[in-house]
Amino acid sequence: MKDQPLRTSVIGSYPFPGWLEFSAQHLGQFGSADLAEMQDDATTVAIQDQLAAGLDVITDGEQTRFDFNLSFYGFIEGIALEPASPRRFGPPAHDQRGKHEITGELLAPRGLGAVEEFKRLKRLAERSGKRLKVSVPGPYTLSGRLAPNQQYADRYAITEALLPIVRQEIADLVAAGAEEICVDEPSMSCYGFREDTRRFVDLFNRTVESGYGQARICTHLCFGNFKGHPVGYRKYAPLFPDFLDLHCDEIHVEMANREYAELEIIGEIAKRTDVAVGVIDVKSYYIESPDNVADAVRACLKHAPAERLVLAPDCGLSQTARWAAKQKLANMVAGVAKVKAAL
Repeated sequence: MKDQPLRTSVIGSYPFPGWLEFSAQHLGQFGSADLAEMQDDATTVAIQDQLAAGLDVITDGEQTRFDFNLSFYGFIEGIALEPASPRRFGPPAHDQRGKHEITGELLAPRGLGAVEEFKRLKRLAERSGKRLKVSVPGPYTLSGRLAPNQQYADRYAITEALLPIVRQEIADLVAAGAEEICVDEPSMSCYGFREDTRRFVDLFNRTVESGYGQARICTHLCFGNFKGHPVGYRKYAPLFPDFLDLHCDEIHVEMANREYAELEIIGEIAKRTDVAVGVIDVKSYYIESPDNVADAVRACLKHAPAERLVLAPDCGLSQTARWAAKQKLANMVAGVAKVKAAL
């Protein structure tokens, strides 16, 4: 159980500043020292925006990643990275992200880069007094963009090959002093309606065994957010009660974009672990007011006690413009504060 009621948090990603978007398209013009300075500067911007909002838990905004999971493929050996999107025209959607070819044994002797990200966050935010969180993709989600071959016959075989890599990254994060680690498995929530959820639970629990009980392990279960579009069957019912057996300290569920459908499920989760509720819709440019957020928190309190609740956006904020993300976070914290003052 967390050490404060109605904690405010984020999932992981945060919008890139415009100058970083531009610079990322011209990386060849920068030297190694320039790139290191750019990474520090972008992370500092994300930290400062989160501190200004008043969050209890902050991240590095994943400012040094291309995406919440895309950058990790660059650390894995045995992959031929896909050179181009399979569909470049028409409405943006998940099918524009093709699959990488597997060319050999899947290994990551340098790790996945999350430890370096955490060390940067710790160095830049050590005086903030805030709880620091780092995110890594779970192996099932990470397997989604790798094409099966003779060596790895299906997605589950690929997942099993990636599992020890992610498990080692979690162990290395714990050794580096990470106290809060979010293992993102949105693919499990997207496809749980048609897959064996007990198998998912087993995969997750074996992945986090290197950190569970040593750090606060969280998981983020949403239904996709590429260019503001979901991809999965957007119901949590197929995942439960099996997912109550996940070895984690906090389960995050997307609620705001789904008009708080199935909100009652947080009561069942809260009987086993802390529950983080998405009260900010990252796919909408309506800016929730503090009163909107306060109403949502009060609705949550009808199902789960304050000491079990964490309030957060529905998903990472990387697909939301920075001006909107800043105001949404500030209003979220203000709305939670209204309810907290009345407890």
